Amino acid sequence: MSDQTISSAGEGPRVIGDVALDARDPKVVAPGRPKPADTPARGIQTLWDRRLHSYPSNGRRYIYLAITVLATVILYYELYIGGAVATQIIAGFGMTFTQFVMVSVIGNLLGAFASLVAGLADRWGRANLVAFGLVVTGVLIAFALPNAPNTAWYFIFFGILSIVEGIILVATPALIRDFSPQLGRASAMGFWTLGPVLGSLLVTEISSHTLVSHPDWQFQFYLCGGIGLVVAVIAIFALRELSPALRDQLMVSMQDKMLIEARAKNIDTEKAAQGHWRQMMHLDIVGSAFAIAIFLMFYYIAVGFFVIYFVTIFGYSSAKANGLANWYWISNAIALVAAGFISDKFRVRKPFMIIGCVVSLVGAAIFAEKAVEPNTSYYTFAVLMIFISAGGGLAYTAWMASFTETIEKHNPAATATGLAVWGWIVRIVVTLSLVGFIFAVPATAVLVDQDSKVSAIVAQYPDQVATAGAIAPDTLAALQKDPTDPAAGAAAVKQIIEAKLAKDPAEAVARLQKLGTDPIPAADAKYLADNGAKVTQAAKDTAQQWRVWWWICVGAQVLFLPFVFVMAGRWSPKKAREDEERHEALVKEEMKKLEAERAGQSVDA
Repeated sequence: MSDQTISSAGEGPRVIGDVALDARDPKVVAPGRPKPADTPARGIQTLWDRRLHSYPSNGRRYIYLAITVLATVILYYELYIGGAVATQIIAGFGMTFTQFVMVSVIGNLLGAFASLVAGLADRWGRANLVAFGLVVTGVLIAFALPNAPNTAWYFIFFGILSIVEGIILVATPALIRDFSPQLGRASAMGFWTLGPVLGSLLVTEISSHTLVSHPDWQFQFYLCGGIGLVVAVIAIFALRELSPALRDQLMVSMQDKMLIEARAKNIDTEKAAQGHWRQMMHLDIVGSAFAIAIFLMFYYIAVGFFVIYFVTIFGYSSAKANGLANWYWISNAIALVAAGFISDKFRVRKPFMIIGCVVSLVGAAIFAEKAVEPNTSYYTFAVLMIFISAGGGLAYTAWMASFTETIEKHNPAATATGLAVWGWIVRIVVTLSLVGFIFAVPATAVLVDQDSKVSAIVAQYPDQVATAGAIAPDTLAALQKDPTDPAAGAAAVKQIIEAKLAKDPAEAVARLQKLGTDPIPAADAKYLADNGAKVTQAAKDTAQQWRVWWWICVGAQVLFLPFVFVMAGRWSPKKAREDEERHEALVKEEMKKLEAERAGQSVDA
């Protein structure tokens, strides 16, 4: 709950939360002049008019929350599916690693500005953006992206997907906030934050079990898109949202239901929608959004590049790398939900943000050091991932609950606008992080782009490559010009023996003869000459470069900590419970007033 959950405004109206919403507040119509009642939609009209004019019962509320969470899971599944088959996509389109990263860079940049547009959900509503947005993303994943004729079209289709995603992933947490009073907000947000985690888990779980039988990367997209379209149909027919007059108010507990509905008749939603962007330009909104954005830097790279990391550094197969990532996502999912229930039980958010951040950054620091040790075991990484993801889940769930409550402190009617600010900042930080990643880990690009072909040539001509590599370039050039040159031949034999490829001159001569009678094809030899040294050097450099990047992620988590102090919410569970008790008493008092006013109006009539 907010630090100022209950307050007084002199002789004026008492305030629930930080926003007065009764007949004397300028955001509402004067008493005796209630706005005309909205007529609930019926029949086919409900496919686009999804407004609820009374607060739903718990059963229906849980259904709407579940659909919203399911939509979020599927959206992230669709957004992240490319990461599971990154190496196949790169090879299939003939992309470079840098081009593949730029797909995400451009997508996040487009998604950032789409998130700003989603701030209009405070005026337009949320449910239609989610329901019909799912149709668009499902079609793109199932049909457009896997059938893209070239790299340019893949970029275009992914850009459109990112735009729609940027809009929907502001609308979904807004729906979660609308259907969850503050006293249950962390639990609801815990389930919502399962979206990216379960989406990532779906990616790794499904791909790790199907890549062997379906090695073509398009299969993963067909399957993902088909699931997405099924969920879209569910959302179109079943998802609803609160009317503006209901969602524009602050709801602390389910006991506020009757009071919220009574006040809704007098809410001037047009006035409540004014000045939203100005109201959100505060340190506790902008600074907090920036803090969580940099806190998640480790997560961004885990989502997009864990497979590439473990394939290039430790030689794992794609299936094994995805299987290892499951440890991260499963433990993160458990932590997200558990953190929500615990935070709601104690009525506080900030302590859990601090504890979660510390646990995560300690795990990330150890991980950064293990990144340069080639003998680090599979299960060592698994244990570290549990710590990093569990700490991150604890901090993120508490943060999401606190952030929406911080928005409500300024204006409950500006929820989508505040979340749009968060969405824009997060995606801009992701964009900059990916650009920085390209420059921080250049060796990975070399290994992804050239190592596979270099390795294939070496595998096909192992003896010839080894022999040619042992001979000095000037000696090799002299032999290529004149294979009978005695001085060059003697030097080559000596160099082969010194490289311990032969025990005596006879064995060295045999190696030279094989290099001459069964040579490496000219094109392959040129490719080795151009890229072999770069690949060898990249293999030496890449682990250290990744280590530096992981330490940057650790530093980003440290920067998250001071911003916890500017957000809404109590530190003490005791004081939070006292706020709740005062709020309950105030609600009863307000309800008595409303009942008295109704009785008076009946007598006058």
